[in-house]
Amino acid sequence: MKRFFSIDDIANLDAFIQEAIQIKKTPLQKSELGKGKTLGLVFLNSSLRTRLSTQKAAQNLGLNTIVLNANQEAWTWEFEDGAIMNGGTVEHIKDAAQVLSQYCDIIGIRCFAGLANKEEDTSEKVFSLFEKYATVPLISLESATLHPLQSLADCITIEEQKPMNKKPKVVLTWAPHIKSIPHAVGNSFAQWMNKTDCEFVITHPKGYELDPKFTQHATIEYNQEVALQDADFVYIKNWSSFEEYGKILETTNDWMLTNEKLKVTNNAKIMHCLPVRRNVEVSDEVLDSENALIYQQANNRTYAAQIVLQKILESNENA
Repeated sequence: MKRFFSIDDIANLDAFIQEAIQIKKTPLQKSELGKGKTLGLVFLNSSLRTRLSTQKAAQNLGLNTIVLNANQEAWTWEFEDGAIMNGGTVEHIKDAAQVLSQYCDIIGIRCFAGLANKEEDTSEKVFSLFEKYATVPLISLESATLHPLQSLADCITIEEQKPMNKKPKVVLTWAPHIKSIPHAVGNSFAQWMNKTDCEFVITHPKGYELDPKFTQHATIEYNQEVALQDADFVYIKNWSSFEEYGKILETTNDWMLTNEKLKVTNNAKIMHCLPVRRNVEVSDEVLDSENALIYQQANNRTYAAQIVLQKILESNENA
């Protein structure tokens, strides 16, 4: 493995998930693998789980870790080729990426969608430019369109919790929010679920369709109650409109998930990537129930990051 941006960078998803579950049982088994090497974590946006779980995963493998909060602690970056830098930007991304590559053996970068320029976001401008100029393996810590480490952790969680001898029904339900939210988690979850053996349904109000490049053959159901029928897992997430890019559209029905709505499910397990707006996206009674998997998902973020780092280290070791 030379980079990790999406599910397309994994040859065998089932084997990858099973190996991550084994790592979880003995996380320090390869604590010497990263000895003498450095992981750089570059954040252009806020983070809690991604930052700490990836640092913990790195430590489990013996890696040194450098964290750079680029929007607060670094010079302001320029992303346009040929730019005359006589304004607010101080350092070009081509210089920053190459310098960081001298200090680090692997780099992770987190760069959200701006939700202002659809073409710029969907082309993954920031991640692509950083990868173009970096000279070491790159890991996405969430990009404009995808959040692969979260989705891998979600797959691990579902594998651990899925019913025996039954194809699970997994529902991704849109939820309300107070501001425009990027599509990365929804896109990524859809992309990964489409590669697993599950019945996958996405439910949202009309106008909130995700990019069909990622939803592909998933069932789209505009009636939340119908979608939730007999669900084994319900994943709650907000996103803004993709068609009317970045906008919050008016909705007529109440989409916040409650225990009452969950009565039609198969005693469904509840998932959310966190952070969550309690009693806006989903009620306290749901999040604090014994069926909620939100903390298991957060815990599995460490082992998702660890198997990715391990595979990259092993690839370079054998190169």
